Amino acid sequence: MTDHRDIDVLIAGAGPTGSTLAADLVRRGVRVRVINKAPHAFEGSRAKGVQPRTQEVLEDFGVLHEALAEGGPYPLAGIHLGPMTAPWRMQQRSKPTPDVPYPNILLLPQHRTDAILHRLLERHGVDIEYGVGLESFEQDATGVTSTLSTGQQVRSKYLVGADGGASTVRIETGLDFAGETDDSDKTLIIDCTIDGLSRDRWHMWPRAQAGACPLPHSDQFQVMVRLTPGDVPDLDHGALTDRFYSLTGLKLRDITWTSVFRPNVRLVEHYRLGRVFLAGDAAHVHTPAGAQGLNTGVQDAYNLGWKLGQVLAGAPESLLDSYEAERLPIAAAVLGKSSELYKSLSNHKVGGLKRGDEERQLRLTYRGGPLAPAGTPATKTLHAGDRAPDAPCTAPGTSRLFEALQGPHFTVLAFGPAAAKALPDLAWPTAGAELRRHAVRSGRGIDEGYLSDTGGELAGIYGVEGDALVLIRPDGYIASVITSDWADSFATAIEGITPR
Repeated sequence: MTDHRDIDVLIAGAGPTGSTLAADLVRRGVRVRVINKAPHAFEGSRAKGVQPRTQEVLEDFGVLHEALAEGGPYPLAGIHLGPMTAPWRMQQRSKPTPDVPYPNILLLPQHRTDAILHRLLERHGVDIEYGVGLESFEQDATGVTSTLSTGQQVRSKYLVGADGGASTVRIETGLDFAGETDDSDKTLIIDCTIDGLSRDRWHMWPRAQAGACPLPHSDQFQVMVRLTPGDVPDLDHGALTDRFYSLTGLKLRDITWTSVFRPNVRLVEHYRLGRVFLAGDAAHVHTPAGAQGLNTGVQDAYNLGWKLGQVLAGAPESLLDSYEAERLPIAAAVLGKSSELYKSLSNHKVGGLKRGDEERQLRLTYRGGPLAPAGTPATKTLHAGDRAPDAPCTAPGTSRLFEALQGPHFTVLAFGPAAAKALPDLAWPTAGAELRRHAVRSGRGIDEGYLSDTGGELAGIYGVEGDALVLIRPDGYIASVITSDWADSFATAIEGITPR
């Protein structure tokens, strides 16, 4: 049974990674289909930390307000040492700044993150097909034919495996998934309520190797219990209640989800095989330390989405090679940091509880990659490949730069009179993502086509002195900085990332 509908991209997996990719593609007019092997949406708290950079992605999609309403800040840790409970701040609380509007990690259970993205897909008319898995696929020069668990065959131009650490898509590619799984190191995770335990602390019992994190806007905790080698836990709810009572003297009840986690540390050898791509846990799996796995998967999808959209509109196929070139080194570095934090926790080092700038994913850069080669022009603060920061500015309906960047388009900022004069004449193809042009000027007033930088903060944050064009990619990274020969340099900058 073959489905002859026109499908651009088939996405296997409807978790945060697959849902982010689908949301990004559908707003570009790409025809997507999302299948999910599980019979329903994920129901547990599992990955509960949404990093600042991921919050910026959610804002771009217009759903950050939902995440902020359903999430909350991380509480102080409460370390139980006999009769004493010592407070400890795991997360440094930072104040928003003009360039970083969301500086702190958001505590949001994974099932709520999924639900927010799924509601977004519904508003775009995308229905997730639950209980439908991918069995196998064959690809050729023009597309991929996938066989589903229903027996149906689906033809698509591209296939993306966002189907988790046991990814069928990855297994079918035959790509190596190098790393290790420590079967002797397991952690029991339970979503439940706990009688008599305060909700203003992330409670930790070091001697019992147990913890309980209060989940926002509910009476639930996420309980984690480190198991000893060879321990096979009884997942019966009564047995779990007895186990936790023996460790802490507290009673848990109303269990809604349980899991036994093993620390996998693995990275696939390639993110792309022809017309097949891997993203999220299908490409890399992490320890739970540092809240990195979900966030890295979302960033994978955010990087891949605009590139698929551009190639489907006529950009060179080689643009898709930059997905692996940019994301695989990031995943490798994040895996190393996550493993370092987990090792510290395993050795009972308090330093393993601390979280800082590296985990926030705001400083990740694609400098030196195929789309941001070394030696290209830069400003005093930014190079091609860096995250495009937010900044105060005014325009019709706009009070900050992120509002101007919101959407699936490219953006070019023209600083200085010479760059502003060249702005209208910059050539841009009619196919693919549109280009929005903004001349930046000092002074007050709101005029169409201008961003008013009254206090000079936009120019200061972007490190621009004099005339410059700054081209920003749809995923919020600097594509190029141009300081002379405006038209020719701009044409060179967009070659390879726009339709011919």
